[in-house]
Amino acid sequence: MNFTDHLSELRKRIIWTLVFFVAFFVVGFLNVRTIQDFFVEELPFELNMTSPGEIIWIFFTIASIVAIAGTLPVLCLQVWLFIKPALTPKERKVSLAYIPAIFLLFLGGLAFGYVVFIQMILPFLLSLNDGMFNEIYTVERYFKFLFRVTIPFAVLFEIPILTMFLTSLGIVNPMFLVKVRKYAYFILIIIGTIISPPDFILQIVVAIPLIVLYEISIVLSRIVFRKKMKNHQEFMEND
Repeated sequence: MNFTDHLSELRKRIIWTLVFFVAFFVVGFLNVRTIQDFFVEELPFELNMTSPGEIIWIFFTIASIVAIAGTLPVLCLQVWLFIKPALTPKERKVSLAYIPAIFLLFLGGLAFGYVVFIQMILPFLLSLNDGMFNEIYTVERYFKFLFRVTIPFAVLFEIPILTMFLTSLGIVNPMFLVKVRKYAYFILIIIGTIISPPDFILQIVVAIPLIVLYEISIVLSRIVFRKKMKNHQEFMEND
C-alpha cells in the first residue's frame, strides 16, 4: 500500500476503536450505580457530597474507566490488524496471543490494586484516626484515592507483556534487564511508596509484587530472546 492507503487504513482502525470506546462508555455510564454500589457496599463509613458537581465527576470517571478497560483489547486488535500485512504467519500467531494477555493483566492489576486498597491501605489509614477527629468522607476524594492506587497497578501489571514485546523487537534483552535490575528495583520501590500510605511495612508489601513482576519479565524476556536467537541461527544456516 502507498502512504495514502496506510493513512486510510489507520483512520479506519482509529474510528473502530473510538466506536467501541463510546459504546463501552455508554454501558459504563448506564451502570454507574451498580459499579458504585460494589465499591462502597463494605465500607465502614458513609460517603458524602459537598457539591452537585461530584456526582457528575463520579459518573464520567467510572464510565471512562469502564470504557478504557473494555476498549483495551479492541485497541490492541486494531493495532494488530494494522500491522498484520507486515508480519509473517508465525509472527501473526504469536503477536495475536498478546491481546488477551494484555487485557487479563490489566484486569488483574485492577483487582490486585483494589484488594490491596481495601484489605491493607484503607484499614491502616482508618486506624490512625482512632476517634481523634470526626470523620467526613466525600465521594470525590474517596474515589480519587481509590483510583490513584488501583490504576497504577493495572498499568504496571503490563510490564511482562511489554518486556516480551520489546525483546521480540530487539529493543531490550534479558542481559540488559539483569544489568539494570537494581535501578528498576529502586524505581519500583519509589512507585510503591507513592501509591501506599507512609508506613514502611505497607510500602514493602506493595513494592514486593512489583519486584516479582520485574523478575517474571526477565524470565519471559529470556524465553523470547532464546527463541529469537534460535530462529536467527536457523535462518543463517538455511541461507
